Amino acid sequence: MPSTLPSAPWNPERYLTFASERTQPFIDLLTRVRAYNPQRIVDLGCGPGNGMPVLREFWPEAEIIGIDSSPEMLQRAQESTAADPRISYQQADIRDLQLDEPADLIVSNAALQWIPEHRDLLPQIQANVAPGGTLAVQVPGNFSAPSHRLLAELAASEPYRQFIDPHTMLQPTAEVSDYMLDVAAEGWEVEGWETRYHHVLHDEDPVFTWISSAAARPVLEALPEGPREEFTRQYKASLRKAYPKTKLGTILSFRRLFFIARHQG
Repeated sequence: MPSTLPSAPWNPERYLTFASERTQPFIDLLTRVRAYNPQRIVDLGCGPGNGMPVLREFWPEAEIIGIDSSPEMLQRAQESTAADPRISYQQADIRDLQLDEPADLIVSNAALQWIPEHRDLLPQIQANVAPGGTLAVQVPGNFSAPSHRLLAELAASEPYRQFIDPHTMLQPTAEVSDYMLDVAAEGWEVEGWETRYHHVLHDEDPVFTWISSAAARPVLEALPEGPREEFTRQYKASLRKAYPKTKLGTILSFRRLFFIARHQG
């Protein structure tokens, strides 16, 4: 779910085109949390709120706070959960996280990767977890996949490279073991794993639709209209070759990384 870096407005409806596929890793993460009765839950990078029904299903009585930097995403989230008085939202940058009181559970689903220095922030995030509480995180690990490799190669080519600041592009995440070591502190129990999902997508250019609402978004927003149209044409063509249609549809292989830290204090 989106969080901080891109400055142009997010498009919640486009992001939610594949809401089920984007939410499944969140469900899988929460299944292994083992937090039986958290009273206060914080969702870092809550995006358009597609994870809130999942959190509510797991913990019916908890107070849930969604934090995101995008006003467009937060507006969509507020609209979708308006009937639940125990869900609230804050517009804030994860880098400035300082909760009024510690949370029993802090979760983050596909958000931290938008912050280049996110690994350095993990101790600060952990400091906001109450004794006996849990930090549970999922980040994508598919930066070597054709979707991302082709995007980086095309963005670095002429005439596009002159318009694109490489620092605005998503950078590869670390390995699961790296994240486990990052959160391994005295008094914390840590686990990690990874899963490769094989999403079956339909319609025309579904991989482009998927990635243009997330990882490719900063690149597309940086390009003027003319170059953006040509870039889109070339990128779509490359994605069609890399992800051909099958009798099932277009299969998108997507690797995701998970880690959980439990505060034993």
